[in-house]
Amino acid sequence: MGNTESAVVQKRLTRFRPEERPAIDGVFNKLVCGGGGSEAAGNAITLQMLQSSMGSVASDSLVRRVFRCLCSIDPDLAAPAFGKADQRPASLVTREQLVIFLADTLRGTAEERAPLVLVMSQPPSSAAAAVTCGQVVEFVQDLISAVVQILTSRGRLDGWKPDKMADSSVGVKLLAENLCSELKPADPDSCDVSCLEDWIFRTPQVSLYLEMLADEGLSVSLSSCPPPRLLPPCRETPWNELDSLLDVPTLMFLAPQVPDGYSAPWRLAFSTQVHGESFTRMMASLTRGGPSLLLLKDTKGHVFGGFASHTWELKPQFQGDSRCFLFSVVPTMRVYTATGYNEHFMYLNQHQQTMPNGLGMGGQHEYFGLWLDSDFGRGHSRARPKCTTYSSPQLSGDEDFTLDSMEVWHVGKPPKAEEEE
Repeated sequence: MGNTESAVVQKRLTRFRPEERPAIDGVFNKLVCGGGGSEAAGNAITLQMLQSSMGSVASDSLVRRVFRCLCSIDPDLAAPAFGKADQRPASLVTREQLVIFLADTLRGTAEERAPLVLVMSQPPSSAAAAVTCGQVVEFVQDLISAVVQILTSRGRLDGWKPDKMADSSVGVKLLAENLCSELKPADPDSCDVSCLEDWIFRTPQVSLYLEMLADEGLSVSLSSCPPPRLLPPCRETPWNELDSLLDVPTLMFLAPQVPDGYSAPWRLAFSTQVHGESFTRMMASLTRGGPSLLLLKDTKGHVFGGFASHTWELKPQFQGDSRCFLFSVVPTMRVYTATGYNEHFMYLNQHQQTMPNGLGMGGQHEYFGLWLDSDFGRGHSRARPKCTTYSSPQLSGDEDFTLDSMEVWHVGKPPKAEEEE
């Protein structure tokens, strides 16, 4: 890079290792030269050049958001110049602006990323110092859609089959709403830089998704940074027979909540679509194979479930530990963890005359946070006002629900004894 660059830009470059800096410098040349990587044929990046690089993974809306953000960066301030829309170039991006953007998205702090997110959340031609929560949600939807496209187009699905899963467009909206539910604006529905900084600091997925967008959309390719894993591996799943209730954004939401996270493979153990509506068959899948995740859909369209931290045992007593949790996916994505009020984490029983027969999680007998009757087609989710064990609200459309479909996934390392057997 030339000696005429500002001290701010030079300082930004020090965040990258010496062997990484040629890759950062090369991004500008590749964009201007159409990806050729030779000496730049010009001294600025146009919207068309950015679309050519990012168009395969990002929507046109998101590319334009990124371009507006790049144009807004003042190299002397190393930040977007709010309120100066009439003074900044509307159609050209300099090398210095690109370097600052890459440094702040790939190696920046929440304080440095917040102004970028604010500009990318603004509608076109706006230079206001605040945005609405709804505008942030729209930006995050674009960002999540790009991440899903990156996982799909770059072959990082690790066994998952989006064409045999639920509609990702629905999951994108739900995940964006979940992430943005953590926004805490001082003024109702008005997010300024300090609000966004606090949100980014508390919501690490935002930074991770921004890094992926910059790295993959602009082909940065820093060899020292392996691609982040957002999905657990999927194994032993009969995709030719299954149309899963899961979608890619829902996996991105659930996987970090599970203790083994992204390391242990997810394996389909039971599905009403594949194995039929059989409580006995479902129970057999639960009593072997280690930790499991239950996913239910009721006839009202609500999707919800629970995580069991270890293999279920058939007995008329509660079991499990505080790693268990309940969750909802539709109409909102939320996780409800143990409160410590009691230890009624898991319950599985059958063929008892004096005790409830079925599967339950949280609450108490006849008043579970999640209950599936041994007759299988019926269940309940009772919480007035909240489940005592998990502080969850009513998860189903109706308190007493009718089951539409269900899946059980083993999501942890199976017990060694069971592996040997």
